[in-house]
Amino acid sequence: MLQSSEARLQRWESRVEWPLTVLAVLFLVVYAVQVLDDHVFLHVPLEVVLWLIWAVFAADYVIRFKLAVDKAQFLKSHLFDLAAVVLPMVRQLRVLRLITVLTLLNKKFQHRIRQRVSIYVAGVTALVAFCASLAVLDAERHADNASITTFGDALWWTLTTMSTVGYGDRYPVTVEGRLVAGLLMVGGIALLGVITGTIASWLVEKLRGVEEAELETVRELRGLRAEIAELRAELEARGSG
Repeated sequence: MLQSSEARLQRWESRVEWPLTVLAVLFLVVYAVQVLDDHVFLHVPLEVVLWLIWAVFAADYVIRFKLAVDKAQFLKSHLFDLAAVVLPMVRQLRVLRLITVLTLLNKKFQHRIRQRVSIYVAGVTALVAFCASLAVLDAERHADNASITTFGDALWWTLTTMSTVGYGDRYPVTVEGRLVAGLLMVGGIALLGVITGTIASWLVEKLRGVEEAELETVRELRGLRAEIAELRAELEARGSG
């Protein structure tokens, strides 16, 4: 009953699904250009583009909230979306605008390739690593005593943090950078858990296949033995007759 009452919300979400996905990709590209090509004259126009796209995301959330019949349930089930819209308004948390991109892209593709777990995990890992590297570089590059000043440094720090190795040769010194680090640590542990679970599931499936093949072989051997016993009995009966 509730699902049918949310028909307007579902129609809106299906209508804007692809446009928002395209905007999310555009957002990531523009943000990457802004971070990697650190020219002052490009910063302002690119920042305007980023905030305009973010405004579209915010408007989409407001519209979905208005269309939702059970607004309390909508808020409970879309807390991550709300954080992605509200937190970037705080200047010190501006790098969290990338959460919006990750949320939208994950929603778009998780149901399409979730059955191919290895592809999904690899794609999510690469996307999170790239976004985290951009975010920490954006936060740290111009800070005093910063050890992460190039994209190579940021990518190396991201990989060591996600893998929970943590060499300590690169580390964030700003509030934004440490916030990214905290989120990445949690995400890294979650991804490692998924990867470990995927490998374990694959091994169990393979072992189960081997066991089933052995059982099938045993059944076939028993069948052959029964046929041989029947033939022997028939031959003995003919011989005695």
